[in-house]
Amino acid sequence: MSVDIGPESIDSHEKAKVILIVEDDEGIGRFLVQAILLETSYHPIWVTDGFAALKLIHDLKPDLLILDYQLPHMNGIELYDQLRAVKGFEAVPAILMTASSGMPWGNIERRKLVGLVKPLELSAFLATIEKLLASS
Repeated sequence: MSVDIGPESIDSHEKAKVILIVEDDEGIGRFLVQAILLETSYHPIWVTDGFAALKLIHDLKPDLLILDYQLPHMNGIELYDQLRAVKGFEAVPAILMTASSGMPWGNIERRKLVGLVKPLELSAFLATIEKLLASS
């Protein structure tokens, strides 16, 4: 499942920064999209797995990646590594989220990712987005 905000709707908001959310939990995905839409001027695009994200980036270059760690078929770090290997994506900042206690924090630090634990504190989450997009 993906949210109705696709690349074609981004054209009408040329200057808006785009956030790609990869989250397989529908409730969390919808919550993140709504929070970003209501609380920021950014445009979220939500997909439910890494394969959809890899397909989507051929048509769209997001300004920020928000990746769940526990995704079907590949985890968020594997997806991040594949996205970073695509030309033009080397400097796109990323947030890696997890509800798991088994998050590989060393891998996150080595990649200079921002790691967040679910449930997210909304104001801290939104502040992290603002900080990452302000510096990109």
